[in-house]
Amino acid sequence: MTTQQFRQFEVKGKTIAASLHVPATTPAPGVVMCHGFTGTRMEAHLLFVKAAREMCAAGMNVLRFDFRGSGESDETFAKMTIEGEIADAMAAVEFLCAEPTVDPARIGLLGLSLGGLVAACAASRSERVRALVLWAAVADLMGVFSAREGWDELQAAVERDGYVDHGAFRIGKGFYDDCRRVDPLMELADFDGPALIVHGSEDHTVPPSHDDMYIDALPGADKSKHIVAGADHTFSSVAWEREAIGVTREWLAERL
Repeated sequence: MTTQQFRQFEVKGKTIAASLHVPATTPAPGVVMCHGFTGTRMEAHLLFVKAAREMCAAGMNVLRFDFRGSGESDETFAKMTIEGEIADAMAAVEFLCAEPTVDPARIGLLGLSLGGLVAACAASRSERVRALVLWAAVADLMGVFSAREGWDELQAAVERDGYVDHGAFRIGKGFYDDCRRVDPLMELADFDGPALIVHGSEDHTVPPSHDDMYIDALPGADKSKHIVAGADHTFSSVAWEREAIGVTREWLAERL
């Protein structure tokens, strides 16, 4: 039978909280899941929990974790940066590879929204990752932010105070500096493995047009996208999430 276990590991002296789903038969492939901006390893409407359990039932180890400053992990959100999340994702990959139930030669990486951008960069930088899945992934972060009303005022506030309040979160200057520096499309030139992009057709947070940016940037021949008709940014209906999870599960099972 499959099991779900709590795990934790460290990055730069900070403890990261994680959940590991172990399949009935091991050693087996492994998948690391990267949550979105201000999200957690459970994600909206338990999307990551449901996806992890289905992938585990299909024979994969799955590691969900909270980035530093998110969920139950150490650090404050104000210190969160994109480079820091990339480092966390790469550490999560290494941690999963060390699990005795995992075949380290068969590792996949999945990211949602900003976690998709992070996963794209981590896959490019890591020699472990064999397959990449991007859910509603941001390709041009500066484009998304600068298109929003009040961007100039926000930039001025960050430069003046070193942070800006975003709902109940405080976002630091380091995050905005990384928005200008980190380019997932350029980094993907170093990743030639298979890639799947899944996006909702009615995503008003990250436009589906970002998919084509990723498709154009991916150098490998095995790359495809799947549009969930009518779905929003996090596939927030039973039918939408079933479709996104099902397509992803089958795709990863074939490639890992």
